[in-house]
Amino acid sequence: MKAVAINGSPRKDGNTFRMLEKVLDRLEQHGVETKLLQVGGTNIHGCRACWACKKMKSGKCCFVDDVFNGLVGDVLDADAIILGTPSYYSDMTPELKAFIDRLGLVGSAVGALKHKVGAGVVAQRRGGGVAIQSTLHHMFLMNEMIIVGSTYWNICFGREKGEVNLDEEGMANMENLADNIAWMLKKICD
Repeated sequence: MKAVAINGSPRKDGNTFRMLEKVLDRLEQHGVETKLLQVGGTNIHGCRACWACKKMKSGKCCFVDDVFNGLVGDVLDADAIILGTPSYYSDMTPELKAFIDRLGLVGSAVGALKHKVGAGVVAQRRGGGVAIQSTLHHMFLMNEMIIVGSTYWNICFGREKGEVNLDEEGMANMENLADNIAWMLKKICD
């Protein structure tokens, strides 16, 4: 069983990273192999809707001028995908949005996302997290993925680096999310 987390925050060791780290650490306790990928703060552009990926069926994007193709292989190889982002003006970072738009097309071109487990986590200062969850869920649902939840929204509160660690309920929710992802992976992979 493999899980990959994509950090959409340009702050590599910020609050989103800490939330994803909590999920991945707990998944490892369940025997799941994990990997964290950094997309926030990288050079990545949005989908150009050229549909070349549908013709190529290679699991790659035809545009090679950014980080996307270097990351997508790990994502398509994983059994679970956890997307993480901070809330920027009540939306995800532009890097994560670019990544999921291209992932959705490339993945559907080869049927590589179908029946994978998906979850999204959001670091927020005050608001925006639920709207972001909706966008993440749309990408999962459009690719026939299985969305795993927890006891509440997968959101933690914090602005300054490390403040999400003070959100005890939110961080406990990250652990519970990981428990649910591991449970689902065991059902699917056995």
